[in-house]
Amino acid sequence: MNLKQLHYFVTIAELGSFTRASELLHIAQPALSMSVRKLEQQLELTLFHRHDKRISLTDEGKRLLLHGRKILQASNDALTEMRELKGLEKGEVRVGIPGMLGSYYFPPLLMAFRERYPNLRLEVIEGGVWELQQLLEKGDIDLAVVAEAFLRPQLQAEVFLREQMMVTLAADHPLAQQSSISYQQFFQQQLVLFKPGYFHRKLVDQLANDGGYQPQIGFETNLIALIKAIVQRGYGISTLLEMVIQPQDGLVARPFSQPVRLNLALAWRRDGYLSKANRAFADFVLENTGDLQY
Repeated sequence: MNLKQLHYFVTIAELGSFTRASELLHIAQPALSMSVRKLEQQLELTLFHRHDKRISLTDEGKRLLLHGRKILQASNDALTEMRELKGLEKGEVRVGIPGMLGSYYFPPLLMAFRERYPNLRLEVIEGGVWELQQLLEKGDIDLAVVAEAFLRPQLQAEVFLREQMMVTLAADHPLAQQSSISYQQFFQQQLVLFKPGYFHRKLVDQLANDGGYQPQIGFETNLIALIKAIVQRGYGISTLLEMVIQPQDGLVARPFSQPVRLNLALAWRRDGYLSKANRAFADFVLENTGDLQY
């Protein structure tokens, strides 16, 4: 078994199709099929169930896929490190950032990083906490901003920011007169929330589950401007990071009676190689976050 065969196998398995894999790999389908047949002969195992117009992995194929992803990622990491030792690193940073932070915290930080390292290519991917961690584990991105409380064991991270989640209301909402809002009061209201998969929603779901509350969700959207507009017009309330509420929004932000705070961290694969470019980005973020105390 060689890396090329393994690469072909993993691509076919992830796409679920020889035809789509041949198009992506720019290899004729008969040649691709022959490569898989040879791999199966070498291993003396059947890796795919072959149906009329579809395929699926056998139990043996599923096991090989787990190992194959790790082997290919390790190979890519080794190649990146060797290129850096020879001075051939292209300088690419691929970082995943949740929308709330991408809109209100990271823009000046990204511009400052770009100014310090003008030759490094920076790619920013927006996504929810689970999506970004999956992309990180697969090697599709190199770094990701995550909530430390929801960090998966395959990843390691360093906290760079601590923020409080605030109940967000219209200025004329009855609860806006209070200095703080209880969980019970919050969950009695119509809520405007992010869709599942984002740390904002995960946190609210966790609070509801821990307290035995049933959220009354009136709107679901990942568009922060829309959340603000809905709340400002009195159609519901939400909870957002304190940094997100601006004076011009016409909104009121109140803490929960039992404060809800998040440790936000920059994460990478625990067993992966962090290139010099990515290490430079991580160090830059950690150096420019100020005091982490609440």
